[in-house]
Amino acid sequence: MTTPKRQEGTSPTPGMLHVPGDCRAVTELLGRVGDKWTVLVVNTLGRGPRRFNELKRELGSISQRMLTLTLRALERDGLVTRTVFPTVPPRVDYELTGLGRSLLEPVSALGGWAVSNREAIAKARQRFDRRAGV
Repeated sequence: MTTPKRQEGTSPTPGMLHVPGDCRAVTELLGRVGDKWTVLVVNTLGRGPRRFNELKRELGSISQRMLTLTLRALERDGLVTRTVFPTVPPRVDYELTGLGRSLLEPVSALGGWAVSNREAIAKARQRFDRRAGV
């Protein structure tokens, strides 16, 4: 019986073993961070604090409900702060926290990568679909 050859770069290293609880936490956070609206809201707030309607206007096609849900989730995760000013009518500003600002660089890098590689990905999809008969 032969032992399967281990793929290069797959040997376990101390401290890097699979831990189911960690995987669930990472999966949940990546789901939040990878969400379309989260990326757009974080990028928009990266240019400074915004009121709800400013965000909605800048994001374009987002519904009021989806923006509300996204902002609440970002606030819950500690990425956004919500500040209510005691004016009439009340004014509410949303702003990235330090943690939220630390997300700007990887989110921007991912967005830049997607823009730079969209043509190559579209061609790869076409080749795949032709081979698969889709």
